[in-house]
Amino acid sequence: MSLRKKFADSPRVNRAIEALFASYVRFAFRTSRWTRSGFEDMDNCVRRGEPVIFVLWHQRLIMAPYLFNTSLGRICALTSAARAGRLAGQILVRLGFETIPMSSHKRHVALSREVLRRTKEGCSIGIAADGPRGPARISSTVPIVWARMTGCRVFTVAFAERQVIKLPTWDQQMLPLPFSRGVLMCREWTDEVPNKPSDEQVEALRLSLESSLDSITDAADAAAGRRSEDPKALTD
Repeated sequence: MSLRKKFADSPRVNRAIEALFASYVRFAFRTSRWTRSGFEDMDNCVRRGEPVIFVLWHQRLIMAPYLFNTSLGRICALTSAARAGRLAGQILVRLGFETIPMSSHKRHVALSREVLRRTKEGCSIGIAADGPRGPARISSTVPIVWARMTGCRVFTVAFAERQVIKLPTWDQQMLPLPFSRGVLMCREWTDEVPNKPSDEQVEALRLSLESSLDSITDAADAAAGRRSEDPKALTD
């Protein structure tokens, strides 16, 4: 086994990296000034014990703990069972989230049952619509399926700062900078999901959700004074 793989598989090393990233995100958030808008309806749902489905682009995932108020209720984030996904999941746990690891060996039915069980317990569900492997800013149908299955309201969210750190990942994952100004935004996606949608309806709903995520993300960028990116440019 190579030295690099030994480090990557070391629980001690992984815990240190988790702690470092979580501490950095806390520091960047606490030392910056944030404008928060559109969260009233989602916060009220969670305050009443009504779980929601919380959707964002994977690129903005690192700030999810500051886009959902965990003092009001629980949330479980879907994370990949791969090494990078486990690392990201544990960073979210350190920042107040719970996680449900996804696995290529776990059947979709079993995962859906777990999601349904969590929502029945009052736990909201967080998902990156294009995660965990992309293509970037191309939504999957998963949020649509779970909205139909659970009956939960769906909220799209985004964060932006004018200047950010972009990681060398498939989606250019964004990290906030400290001592900056940023924007946190939330909007409800209000399309009705039929009980038994046709394939054509599912695709139309997927495109609608994708458009809504692009819209709120671009609006957050504009409010932060950041140049909007072509929503599909990261996949080229």
